[in-house]
Formats: sequence, C-alpha cells, structure tokens
Amino acid sequence: MNLDRFESLIGKEKLDIVSNIRVLIVGIGGVGGYALESLVRCGVKNITIVDYDIIDSSNLNRQIISNLNNIGSYKVDEAIKRYKNINNDINLVGLKLRIDEESIKQINFEEYDFIVDACDDVKAKTLIINNALESNKTIISSMGTAKKLDPSKIYLTTLNKTEYDPLAKKMRGLIDRKSQNKVNVVTSSEQPVKSDKLCSCSFVPGVAGLMITSFIINNIIK
Repeated sequence: MNLDRFESLIGKEKLDIVSNIRVLIVGIGGVGGYALESLVRCGVKNITIVDYDIIDSSNLNRQIISNLNNIGSYKVDEAIKRYKNINNDINLVGLKLRIDEESIKQINFEEYDFIVDACDDVKAKTLIINNALESNKTIISSMGTAKKLDPSKIYLTTLNKTEYDPLAKKMRGLIDRKSQNKVNVVTSSEQPVKSDKLCSCSFVPGVAGLMITSFIINNIIK
C-alpha cells in the first residue's frame, strides 16, 4: 500500500508505529465502518472487527461498506473483501459475534492496543468498556449519532464530561463513576431530532468514525 503522502505528514518512524498497532473494532456500521476505512488508509495492518449483522438496504444511506451488490451478506465478510483490495498486506480478522456475557469471552482484550466500541447496544457497550478498563487498554466509544444533523457539534471527550447525549447519559449510569474519566468517547452536543422513527444520515456517523481514527493516530504520534 502506497503511504508516501501520509509518511510525509508524520514521518517514517511514526508511520511504522501506526502500521503495527493492534486495534479491535466492535461494530462496523455507520460509525465503525468509517473508523475502519480511515484506519486502513492510514496503514494500520492489524485489525480485528466484530459484527454479527448482515447488510440491509437500509444501511445504504450511511454505511460505507454497503452497496447494492452485497445486501444480504455478512458485514465482516464484505469488509475483509473491501480492505484486502486496499491493502493486501493487512491482517484483518472478522468475528461474527453478538456481544453478550458469553461471547465476549472469545475476545482477548489483552491482545490490542486500542479498543473501538462502535456498537449501538447498551448492554454490549457496557461489557466492551468494562473489559477494556479491566485490561487497562485505551478505549474509545461512540455515543449517539442517530437523529442528528450537525457534524460540527461532534467532539472528543471522556464519558464523565458528556452533555446533551441520551446514550451517554445511560452509559454514565452503568459505568463505575471512578472509571468514567478513562473512557474516551466521541459524542455530540446537538439535541436529537424528536421522532419516533429510526433516523440517520451519512455525515454525522461518518465524521464520528473519522474522529475515532483521529484520536487513535494522534494518541500514537503525540
């Protein structure tokens, strides 16, 4: 994979470090898909992706790995196809798991440098965050991006400092208060649109995913 332009930006020594970090991404939908895409294009070679879902036509408006030809296919399978065609040296492992108390035991959090929580299930998010904290690994968790239209209000912070985010509020009630400052999150200060329907766009979750990659890369290169 030609990374000359990124190497010119951060230098060869730091690019070598970026290339060899190990990242776990749970959920490769609207947010996780863009995080995965940008991590691969930054040269990150060792990535494990976890997602039990198949691609649906409703994913086309916001999920980067979805297209008309892969509806009905597993997301992890399609992601591996896509990113092998971008970097044929990538070590991309796909796990088809629905995260619960039993399935999470199949993941060794100790193996990874960064844990990306991009799933939308509260119970699964709690399990992922707690396992990352117990393993003393850097966790970056996506909070709510649905029912929002202003990507300029997305920002990086820690769980204890989130505001105006209903999902973050739920998570603050489930994660030990003393540990919340160790849980990095991407969140939005935008008030959600009031609707009983499932609402989403491409640009808010997309920007959230890109900011997750920004957090990881800048954490490495300081």
